[in-house]
Amino acid sequence: MQVPYLDLRAQINSCRREIDAALAKAIDCCSFILGPDVLDFEKQFAKYCGVRHAIAVNSGTSALHLALLLLDVGPGDEIITTPYTFAASSWAISYVGARPVYVDINEATFNIDVTQVEKAITPRTKAILPVHLYGLPCDLEELLKIAARNSLPIIEDAAQAHGALYRGWKVGSFGKIACFSFYPAKNLGAFGEGGALLTDDSIFAERARLLREHGAAERYHHQEIGYNYRMEGLQGAVLRVKLNYLQTWTNARRQIAKRYSQLLADTPLRLPIEPEGSASAWHLYTVRHPQRDELKKFLEEGGIGSSVHYPLPLHLQPCYQFLDYNVGDFPIAERAAQECLSLPIYPELSDEQVAFVCSRIHGFFRNAP
Repeated sequence: MQVPYLDLRAQINSCRREIDAALAKAIDCCSFILGPDVLDFEKQFAKYCGVRHAIAVNSGTSALHLALLLLDVGPGDEIITTPYTFAASSWAISYVGARPVYVDINEATFNIDVTQVEKAITPRTKAILPVHLYGLPCDLEELLKIAARNSLPIIEDAAQAHGALYRGWKVGSFGKIACFSFYPAKNLGAFGEGGALLTDDSIFAERARLLREHGAAERYHHQEIGYNYRMEGLQGAVLRVKLNYLQTWTNARRQIAKRYSQLLADTPLRLPIEPEGSASAWHLYTVRHPQRDELKKFLEEGGIGSSVHYPLPLHLQPCYQFLDYNVGDFPIAERAAQECLSLPIYPELSDEQVAFVCSRIHGFFRNAP
């Protein structure tokens, strides 16, 4: 049996007719940049997440960049965030000339350790940027308390957390601004790049729409220096269709994660958790073990795909040497980078495939020295 790490074709096949029809309509209308499909998707996605405004852009990275611009973050400012995530969270900080200030992660959740956030705040801190990593919500209750005590906004990086719940509310509805990615491998993925910025602030929403379109509310009249961050019309058409399936796909992911946790409970692996009050979107099902690399190779030899997220924390990346962080500064993130392995998880994964993956893992530990 072969179990790919990700099978986008299976997902596309489940709604192919609707997508083909939506794309054909968009092509017939020649609505290739923004347009009615993007506008409709913005309205539906805002409603789904429980916020007033969604501004569709060309990537999650662009959404993060716009979020910092809306908060007037610039050179000399600091943004508190996590070293253990995809680089885009820090790229946006660097784009505006600010400095990422890292805080180690929680051992059990992989998310930013809220007990260390307040210690990192300085007079130069302009915002807190937590990441709902692997689809699991951060400890938003505590983060919101910290933010309120220090008069700081929160920017939610929800790029991996479409449909995740915290205390019954969708992530993306807690911060001053939230940012999503629609990269094809995400729980809600486009047929290319895509992203969105969410906010309840009408002034922020108006400026974000201005900035994404060359700083112009009227064509050729530029109120400020802007960017070409517009979402393509075809991506809006695809996302509008796929959004109708998101909750069903999320429920399937939750069942697969539950099955993994049941079948792997008696292995030496450290399994992912869901703290009370949190419902993960299960973008990834990530386990931990010191023999991660050997296990990955063993799975590949058995026809099972897996992936490492993330092998080198951001504070140790060559591009961020100038931040003057060193090995040992964030030991939990560094250890996670050496031990974490993401197993296949996508809505179309069958019970038989999950059982096969788990059987192979059991076989690895039976034969491990």
